[in-house]
Amino acid sequence: MTAPAARPARDACVDRRKCLQGLLVLPGALAFQERAQAGGQLEEPLADSVRGALSSAIANSAPPVPTFATTEARLSYLRWLSAMSDRLYSRKRDFNTRIEFLQTVWYETRRAGLDTSLVLGLIQVESAFRKFAVSSVGARGYMQVMPFWTRVIGDGDPGKLFHMQTNLRFGCVILRHYLDRERGDLFMALGRYNGSRGKSPYPNAVFGAQKRWTFAG
Repeated sequence: MTAPAARPARDACVDRRKCLQGLLVLPGALAFQERAQAGGQLEEPLADSVRGALSSAIANSAPPVPTFATTEARLSYLRWLSAMSDRLYSRKRDFNTRIEFLQTVWYETRRAGLDTSLVLGLIQVESAFRKFAVSSVGARGYMQVMPFWTRVIGDGDPGKLFHMQTNLRFGCVILRHYLDRERGDLFMALGRYNGSRGKSPYPNAVFGAQKRWTFAG
């Protein structure tokens, strides 16, 4: 998608590289809920051990401040962040909101052992990057998490699914759970995530969207 020809003051950042390195964040907000067309996860019985493991996995809401073992690793991350920021500009115009979102996705996907480009593709398909998206079956937020998950492995407050990090944390943990259940079969895991296990349209849509978020640098 072609970005607008003019970007006044480049999101108010005189020195864009310094803004990226500083990783300044401000919470973005919308005052309404937006309808999403994606499906939703199906509630299934969970063994107590699985429920406990998932509850533990969604705990600890510390801010996703990245740390790096080497300078090159940090520079690689900043190159990724810059590229993804450009690609996400048309969906999130505010610089700080974009950086906070991308930094959190990067953190949560690595925490769950998931491919970041895949999760960005999933978010594109599920909610089109709308924080307050709600599907026809009640799935909420960026990763369209079904409210029952807050009762099963959370504190029972579905309203928290509109909090960015909470939504991404739940979504990544749930997808990791489905991937483990499907023994690494990503096609089937994505189907479970969407409530359409074994059907191709949703996984294929996510794989297609993933291409936009793949970074080779």
